[in-house]
Amino acid sequence: MMLSVKTKEFIFEDNRPFASCHASTLVVLAGGDLLAAWFGGSREGAPDVAIWTARRAAGQWSAPVKVADEEGLPHWNPVLYLRPDGRLLLFYKAGARVAEWNTRIIHSDDYGHSWSEPKELVTGDIGGRGPVKNKPIALRNGTLLAPNSLEPAWDAFIDISCDQGDTWAQTATVPLDHSKLKLKGIIQPTLWESEDGSVHLLARSTEGAMYRSDSQDGGLTWCEAYPTDMPNNNSGFDLAQLPDGSLAMAYNPTRPREGDPKGKGPRSPLVLRISRDDGATWGEELPLDSGISQYSYPAVVAHGNDINISYTWRRERIAFCHIVKKV
Repeated sequence: MMLSVKTKEFIFEDNRPFASCHASTLVVLAGGDLLAAWFGGSREGAPDVAIWTARRAAGQWSAPVKVADEEGLPHWNPVLYLRPDGRLLLFYKAGARVAEWNTRIIHSDDYGHSWSEPKELVTGDIGGRGPVKNKPIALRNGTLLAPNSLEPAWDAFIDISCDQGDTWAQTATVPLDHSKLKLKGIIQPTLWESEDGSVHLLARSTEGAMYRSDSQDGGLTWCEAYPTDMPNNNSGFDLAQLPDGSLAMAYNPTRPREGDPKGKGPRSPLVLRISRDDGATWGEELPLDSGISQYSYPAVVAHGNDINISYTWRRERIAFCHIVKKV
């Protein structure tokens, strides 16, 4: 097997300061420490849901720390990104309903020990700008692309920044013929750049399969999104690119339940697979978690040949895996 599991653990145990948690994100810090973030509260969408973080240093996770909480306002989907200049960005959504949420941003100049006051990422935004679930990627030319989507329209789009995330320009939605779909559409894409400079996305869908689109101009325009042979249960997934150009993706290899009105399927098992051909095909599976419950919404970041994954474990904890890809 080309993948070796080095660590599998919970970021926190049952003494957590919230009943429910979901939608984690990871970033590798200077020196190899890790920072994770997620939303937690009584239940998803409740007014007490806040953004929490924990740091992994010297092989141990710190206790969860609340870093963003506007009283009475649900918080959602944090995304971490470390700029080349060392400034750490944390994007997250705030709002009572997904259709009306707004993207907030806070930043840290000491790798997450302290944070700025929150501000709107884009003034007056309704519906969310910047990354919606998965991390931004920096292209070779320095442009920052953030994968985003719109609900209830169920369309994907890309936000572009040429100043490392200070300002953002919204692209047109990824072309998708909704008349060909059984249900709503696509959301929550994840991105990568090929050696030839083309950019690609895979998106969650209501149609039982991941959808893909490709860009030849740095993410400004995209071809019509098309279904792949990779299953999707209308749940989030993520991938990261390794130094040799291969892709490591964590996802639920399941399809919708028969007749499910939202195109949703089981969020178990959770697996990791590798692609060596730009996402055209995917190699052997490495099981991450399974059983009766949900193991879902992974975040995947690479540091050399180290693959770091966090994911939702039964909506009660955030799990972490450190996997090494053998050369």
